Amino acid sequence: MNTRLTRLAAVGMAAGLSLATLAGCGGNQATTGSSPGAGSGAKIALLLPETKTTRYETFDKPYFEEALKTECSSCTLIYNNANQDAAKQQQQAESAITQGAKVLVLDAVDGKSAVTIVNQAKAKGVKVIAYDRFVAGSDYYVSFDNVKVGQLQGTTLVDILHQSGKTSGDLVMVNGAPTDANAADFKKGAHSVLDGSGFTIKAEYDTPDWSPDKAQSFMESQLTTVKPNLVGVYAANDGTAGGVITALKAGGVSPIVPVTGQDAELTGIQRIISGDQAMTVYKAIKPQAQDAAKNAALLADGKAPASATTQDGVPATLLTPVAVTKTNIKDTVVQDGFYTIAQICTTQYADACKAAGLQ
Repeated sequence: MNTRLTRLAAVGMAAGLSLATLAGCGGNQATTGSSPGAGSGAKIALLLPETKTTRYETFDKPYFEEALKTECSSCTLIYNNANQDAAKQQQQAESAITQGAKVLVLDAVDGKSAVTIVNQAKAKGVKVIAYDRFVAGSDYYVSFDNVKVGQLQGTTLVDILHQSGKTSGDLVMVNGAPTDANAADFKKGAHSVLDGSGFTIKAEYDTPDWSPDKAQSFMESQLTTVKPNLVGVYAANDGTAGGVITALKAGGVSPIVPVTGQDAELTGIQRIISGDQAMTVYKAIKPQAQDAAKNAALLADGKAPASATTQDGVPATLLTPVAVTKTNIKDTVVQDGFYTIAQICTTQYADACKAAGLQ
């Protein structure tokens, strides 16, 4: 295993990023469990941004609800997903405030326009937790070190290219959504590594709505120009990586050049196993959701959030991301219970899993 990846995995594990079986949740509004807790009787709104990235409905929502049951047994959860529509999220926030929410846990579709949501909430005495994506003026922010995410992606890509004997050649950067403040941090982190790497960034694209289809279309449009000397692609997450890889295969790029990713989506992990994708970044969602639930209960109870640092003047907690390649899948997402071997190693991937030592 690459020593840098070993060290990063160890940091992630030492941070206690273990995950358990996820709990389901039903309906847009539900009263949580029966244990006493802070913020008694308060309404807490969880406002998530979209469904194209699988993490939100599969992990963030049930993990947050489960954690809120522990932190505040009598709290009521108001839940909505904006499906990548900033205006819709604005309406959902206003509705939650009208329903009497004391705290909004907001994963913003558009970080800049979401400042309006924060201001409206403050005018009504409602607290706002910026969840995963930063929003200026929030009362608390919990996420990962997003510049570090981009640095992990860029460093791992360069390391893989060096290991294959390449020290020069063309790269394409397929960044995240221009409306997502995190995407700007990923991009900044990646550039901090790639700009001085000796490789040439031949083309670059900010992907609207994190759309895999748009990432694919862009990559297809660049192939004629970049294909002769293409050595790798920086893709900001696993969804855009999937679009890029589809375009590379259709365009006759063989073998597939190393492509980065993020979010440790199941399909991304499977592409890593099969050799189509080089890496992803694992961000343990359960501790993030637990932290948000804990601080939502504190804020609902009129208490200060528990924070370790600040971001642009906002109390914050920034968790540690981990780079994942074929060599440490078992030590990260499997060990944490994020996925089981059975989920990863379906019939289609059985031989690749055996070759990777997963079966």
